[in-house]
Amino acid sequence: MSPSVLPGSIDLTPYNYVLSSYVYEHRPSARPVTHGGFREETPTLKLGSFTFTLRPPTTMKRIFSALLSLFLLSAPLAQATAPTPPALAARAWLLYDAGSGQILAEQNGDERIEPASLTKLMTAYVVFSALKAKTISMDQQVAVSENARKSSLDGSRMFIQPGLPVTVKQLIQGMIVQSGNDACVALAELISGSEDAFVSRMNKEAQRLGMKNSQFKNAAGLTAEGHYMSPHDLAILSTAIARDFPEYFPFYSQKEFTYNKITQPNRNRLLYLDPTVDGMKTGHTAAAGFCLVSTAKRGSRRLISVVTGTSSDSVRTAESQKLLNYGFLAWETVKLYAANAPVQQVQVWQGKTRTVPVGFEHDFVLSVPQGDAQKIKVQLESKQPLKAPIQKGAPLGSLKLSLDGTQIGAYPVVALEAVEQANFFVRMWDALRLWIKNL
Repeated sequence: MSPSVLPGSIDLTPYNYVLSSYVYEHRPSARPVTHGGFREETPTLKLGSFTFTLRPPTTMKRIFSALLSLFLLSAPLAQATAPTPPALAARAWLLYDAGSGQILAEQNGDERIEPASLTKLMTAYVVFSALKAKTISMDQQVAVSENARKSSLDGSRMFIQPGLPVTVKQLIQGMIVQSGNDACVALAELISGSEDAFVSRMNKEAQRLGMKNSQFKNAAGLTAEGHYMSPHDLAILSTAIARDFPEYFPFYSQKEFTYNKITQPNRNRLLYLDPTVDGMKTGHTAAAGFCLVSTAKRGSRRLISVVTGTSSDSVRTAESQKLLNYGFLAWETVKLYAANAPVQQVQVWQGKTRTVPVGFEHDFVLSVPQGDAQKIKVQLESKQPLKAPIQKGAPLGSLKLSLDGTQIGAYPVVALEAVEQANFFVRMWDALRLWIKNL
């Protein structure tokens, strides 16, 4: 399977030009990379515990690299040496590493499937947004409509009733822990006045988050024509909830909730079987089968698995556990560069300084097969000639990574400092030098 990258992670958009290239050959070290930044030493460069030798590429290598980049750099992260994922008894599934932003394995990841109660992840996202905007509050009393009560007569519910006191916090727990359809409708009517208006907000949020294969017709996940999501989109949404609303994320690990003297357990059985699992949501209808989005954190790594279309509750639990174990045991996550740590100094023309440091604005983290971190080879390609002025954060090139001779990704590097234009005489002198160089 070919790992790829989700929206919301580090921007891995490639740059399809290669005008200057330097190749760094990795000298194996006994320890994995834990922090980064190249440190230039003639004739070697170091990246944490990696050591690289610098050699200029030949003219043919420049030409080949330029042509190859047009194909490889326009694709998501590719890796021929990815560990073989387990066979799963599921219609569509996906495994995502939240630290690196990579999809480690998938089957039918972009297929539009009926999400059933996995829909409630988007319902919760809109509710959390309203809480953050302070248009509602946790302790706010909610008037339950007859429509909300009737909405769950044929499905899961928290047993709210008109006239019975209930707060926003209780409705959130009823929606997440008990998967109550009635709670979803009550929250939708509170926030938007009607369920239809709330669903419109759900669809707008899906578009904003980059969920290209999702469309909602109701807030609870009832079967409806044109109501669908994809495993890929479910991973995007789950990541967004954890990222944007960490204060509300613990609701997903709550194992039971009592309302109206009725206690119901969380249907996510992995919460009881695996202490590293801390969310997220189950779903089931006759058409959707048994579905589960689960997330687990072991050490500093967080993985999200999406398993849909299984035959039973026990199967979705077992297949999700199998997928999470595969991700934690077969892959490791390494930090190649710290945020704002220079990867390399790149030559600048007509500027007040002669070089500019390039690197990443965020920690650059990569998922690789276990034991392969030491085998990574790095190639920095920068746009040349590079002329001032240069703004901080401007894209200046790309860093290409390979493993065992196979291209595994190309990642944009940016200017870590601004470079102002030099005075008139320096600019003219550099213009003359460039003209002679290009003869």
